[in-house]
Amino acid sequence: MIPQQMSCYSRTGKSPLNAGIPICSFPQKRLLHNSQGQCQAMTLSNEPSKTRSLTFRHKITETVKGKLSLGAKILQVGGVGNIFKLNFQVKEGEKLVKTFQCNLSTTAGPIAGLLFISTEKVSFCSERSLKLLSSNGKCVTTRYKVTIPLTKIKSVNERQNVKKPSKKYVQVITEDKFEFWFMGFINHKRTLRYLQEAVSQNQCQLMLSQIL
Repeated sequence: MIPQQMSCYSRTGKSPLNAGIPICSFPQKRLLHNSQGQCQAMTLSNEPSKTRSLTFRHKITETVKGKLSLGAKILQVGGVGNIFKLNFQVKEGEKLVKTFQCNLSTTAGPIAGLLFISTEKVSFCSERSLKLLSSNGKCVTTRYKVTIPLTKIKSVNERQNVKKPSKKYVQVITEDKFEFWFMGFINHKRTLRYLQEAVSQNQCQLMLSQIL
């Protein structure tokens, strides 16, 4: 049986493992293979890995292949707007503001995917399906998804690698003190600005609705 999501986050998307919660509190595990070909399970975490470089370590050919595959999928469904609608529940009147390609940090390594910023939420969907272990030990293959309502976001911050200051990250902190780390942006400052503006505008709308 798949564990229930935390009630403070909305359950969106069509995947049974869709996570509207920080990865560190999600009891599924990602399957990895070691150098001997043996299968190992590593728990996903919302914090940057201390034992791995935060850069995406795929070979150049694999990276290019992944980007071409993503581009083909986007064209196939008719644009990123349709990918957003296919993978997440969209409220009436909700509009997609911006989409960025990036990586979500986990202890198993960065997960490549798309970051969606809408007028209601911030969402992430992995480019490829991942093999995850549920609490009963069964293996499920699905895209990894995260949904954070704008009303639950406390702050969006710029962070950098202490050893390599040139490596920048975007940190999202929720009201209940969970953290999400995103990196690998072409222009992280642009992403930071869109996220901060989305949170700020949502807060203003809430204040106006309370006054009226």
